Amino acid sequence: MSEILEKIKEKHDKIHDHFHKSKGKLFIISGVSGVGKNTILKELFKDETLHLAYSVSMTTRRMRFDEVNGMNYYFVTKEEFQKAIDNGDLLEYAEFCGNLYGTPKKFVDEKLKSGKNVILEIEVKGALNVMELAPDAISVFILPPSLEELEARLIKRGTESDDVIFQRLKEAKNELRYQEYYDYNVINDNVNQCVEEIKKIIKSGQKQN
Repeated sequence: MSEILEKIKEKHDKIHDHFHKSKGKLFIISGVSGVGKNTILKELFKDETLHLAYSVSMTTRRMRFDEVNGMNYYFVTKEEFQKAIDNGDLLEYAEFCGNLYGTPKKFVDEKLKSGKNVILEIEVKGALNVMELAPDAISVFILPPSLEELEARLIKRGTESDDVIFQRLKEAKNELRYQEYYDYNVINDNVNQCVEEIKKIIKSGQKQN
């Protein structure tokens, strides 16, 4: 048992040292479903001075009508996802609302080494895993103005059934409890203001004291 624990610690230390020595910065962006993460990220990536690279996550959930495979997510089967886990190809992975989400490790490594600031847009569970593996990562949690406003946004989006919306709101209440673990909390009451605030965080490259 002690040999297994030692191997786990050794793997953890190697990942930590790797990210510490990388040229670019690793940014974790999280937020409850429907808070406007996609819109915010689109605006951030218009600013070339931020030197951003978006880490496309892998997921087993169904693709929405307005999504593109390989751009929004890598949409895979549960069998393909399990193979990636077994091969050690994922930096982190977690389950959310019955679906699996994970971050491919190779892309993140390559972009950080090239000097890019890598954006990981991931769920809370996965984010907490990355924070442990890469404590130098700068984390941002995007908040809705209120749960009532969040529900209105999810309904307006029109991509899920009432049952799924109920499930996402339930999960949102749970995720909001973890906002204190992030370096920064930013409320998306106004998209432009929210984007500008996150830009300042990225340009500073500093964790919150």
